[in-house]
Amino acid sequence: MYIPNTKWTWAFAIVALVQACIILAFESYVFGHFQIHLRDSDAPNSNDDSSVRTIPTFLTLYIFGFLYQLLLVWDALRMKNTIQVIGLVMYNIGLLIYGAVQMEQIRDAIFSLAESEAVHKSMWSDTRPFLLAIPCILALGTVCMAFIAWKLYDEFAWTIYKRISADLRMKRRYLYYQVYIALLKFDFFFFLGFTVQFVVIVTRQQNVEFALTIAAIPVTILILLAAAWFVRKENLWGTIGIIILYFGGLAYFIFKLVRMYSAAREKAYEPARKELSTFAVLTIILIILTIVLACICAHNYGRGLKPYITKTRPIEDDEKPMGSAYAPYATEMSPGVASGKNTYAGPSQGRMEID
Repeated sequence: MYIPNTKWTWAFAIVALVQACIILAFESYVFGHFQIHLRDSDAPNSNDDSSVRTIPTFLTLYIFGFLYQLLLVWDALRMKNTIQVIGLVMYNIGLLIYGAVQMEQIRDAIFSLAESEAVHKSMWSDTRPFLLAIPCILALGTVCMAFIAWKLYDEFAWTIYKRISADLRMKRRYLYYQVYIALLKFDFFFFLGFTVQFVVIVTRQQNVEFALTIAAIPVTILILLAAAWFVRKENLWGTIGIIILYFGGLAYFIFKLVRMYSAAREKAYEPARKELSTFAVLTIILIILTIVLACICAHNYGRGLKPYITKTRPIEDDEKPMGSAYAPYATEMSPGVASGKNTYAGPSQGRMEID
């Protein structure tokens, strides 16, 4: 099992862990406080029912978001994947935006429930400091993670040279592959987040739309796993099929985004419109980027990248060329790089001798 082994990998892991622990504690307090003080309303209505489900859903989803982030942090550091590290900084910004939107929606839900005496209005004043602190902590955490990501970028720079050697075009293809795989990991959370909120908060009856939405969750997981497998095996027809499914997903989220602001459906989406809009917009952006990267990766099939990604493994620190900060670039002169052997032994071996 991988354990961080350098100053900056430890720093990145600790920042993510401390941030997650503090926010999970705050979210758990708000969740528990709401559940304890929630009481039955004498005259419940459909809007109250949605509001009751809104707060637990937001908090549970947010808790899952941070647990999933910790998993991605461990995976990025294990694989020394700079692209995923940068993606985690952007993911943190997304959680910050969601935290800010969440505070306003929870306030509206509490006030709505207070009108039917399901909760007391004082609940908002009790939980507001914790909800307000969450975006502030995330803002500080994002700044720290961005700085450490910059340091890790320099620290991990040698890995692509170790794997790909000096072929600039091959490095570019490998970069596109890494970005694509990272996008698939983030796509999972944002699609799941939107679907869970829609099913729990918006859908009030088990109709065809409800059944299709539930079925979409395992299907989406299979699609994302298949997408990763096809790109690793350079299966062109499989990738084309996945891209077509991406366009179907893009149409679905655009349809949902337009529908939740239509006059006929406005009331149904009211308890979670802002959160659903946030997730829908972020997911649409991610799907567009995923489609673009999938097309680029498909274009690179058959150009020599497959051997480098079918047997990838975390590169150990003792394989790192020793020397100055620019020592990784010395691997470009090393004939053993492509075979996985570190043949760099100092500047003197880089000279050409004529017998």
